[in-house]
Amino acid sequence: MPEIDLGFPRAFVEFANPDDSTERFRADLTWLTSRWTCIFGQGCPGVYASLPDVGCCAHGAHFSDDDDVARVSDFVEVLDPTEWELHDEGHARGWTELEDGELKTRVVDGACIFHNSRDFPGGYGCALHAHALAEGLEPLETKPDVCWQLPLRREFREVDPGDGDTYTEVTIGEYVRAGWGPGGQDFDWYCSSNTDAHVGADPVYVSYRPELIALMGQEGYDQLAARCERFLADGRPEPHPADPG
Repeated sequence: MPEIDLGFPRAFVEFANPDDSTERFRADLTWLTSRWTCIFGQGCPGVYASLPDVGCCAHGAHFSDDDDVARVSDFVEVLDPTEWELHDEGHARGWTELEDGELKTRVVDGACIFHNSRDFPGGYGCALHAHALAEGLEPLETKPDVCWQLPLRREFREVDPGDGDTYTEVTIGEYVRAGWGPGGQDFDWYCSSNTDAHVGADPVYVSYRPELIALMGQEGYDQLAARCERFLADGRPEPHPADPG
């Protein structure tokens, strides 16, 4: 598969978080104006060749904190067997498990317990995602944080500009293969820098608007969008090489 090697030039923009004077956003314009889109069910071969229908749901989802667990738990209680293929399994034996001491969704037969197979009458893919769409919600409201954020990545770094008056740098960028650590090299396929997935009708900052608002706040997103539009108007001086043309 045509995956682009990392190390290509990227353009970043920095600006103050309008909602928090102690933070500055650092946004990857090259990634956020790219045409990446999720192609699950539309040609995605999965991160493992042996599990082509599973997409990136092979390992289950680690929870970010107790609020993440509580929010997902509320929606698990309202899912019914017509929406969730492993509904009975999940309620009988539990839908979470521990991995290296950290709570995550259970893996059953090589996939997250919320993954519905292609043969399931209720629909293929994530039961929590499908429930959100059916109820007029955003998937970020029903899914674990890691699931709705990928392949966006938010990172925090404390910065001292030299005068001791530190601030928190919040980077919004691409969750590249290397972000998974050594295990990322074991993936047979990865999407974020793969030309096969750079086929979106809209740039990432538009298609992922709800997710970016959740990560940055409305005013932060509005400032980001204005800078992305300016970057596009300038001809994208540092385009993402996985984009077409």
